[in-house]
Amino acid sequence: MSKQEFSSLTQQNIVAFLGDIFDRCGDEEYLGEPVTMAQHMLQGATIAEQNGQDEDIIVGALLHDIGHFTSEFGTFSMDDTEDRYHEKAGAKVLAEFFPTVITDCVRYHVAAKRYLCATKPDYFKRLSSASIHSLNLQGGPLTPEEVGEFERNPNLKKIVQVRYLDDAGKRADMKTPDFWHFAPMVQRIVDLYCSGKTV
Repeated sequence: MSKQEFSSLTQQNIVAFLGDIFDRCGDEEYLGEPVTMAQHMLQGATIAEQNGQDEDIIVGALLHDIGHFTSEFGTFSMDDTEDRYHEKAGAKVLAEFFPTVITDCVRYHVAAKRYLCATKPDYFKRLSSASIHSLNLQGGPLTPEEVGEFERNPNLKKIVQVRYLDDAGKRADMKTPDFWHFAPMVQRIVDLYCSGKTV
């Protein structure tokens, strides 16, 4: 994403911008997984919605991997030998328009994987081969010092919830609504945040 594109985003067009990414790029392969990029994010959001989770969890799951499309380093590949920091790229695009709880779910969903690998031994068994490959590029499980720091994040519980939705959204047989089903919810959160109100 160019600086010019980033500077042109507003409260009025950010949702359309995100929807356009889903429409144009969503059919790209989510490398190493049996779903496309859009299916992966939509599945996480749909599972959250079906389970009656809070709107910030639903939208966090919907947008957690948007940085794969906004990163200057491109999308993930199983041939990668270095991390592409898609989580930071995604949070950067969203930061002006979304509350911290959502941007933290985006920014730290990779750290949450590393955290769960460090604190829940059985969690590693949940990971796909692609997720294990990216884990190795991302630094592996957090150190005890990093665990302590991560646990001080006030949004820890919701970040971890989005991480579990990330892991769940990889089903080849799951049907979901498209991005525009969630767009009114996304816009509502943007409008509340930009008006200075809490979600």
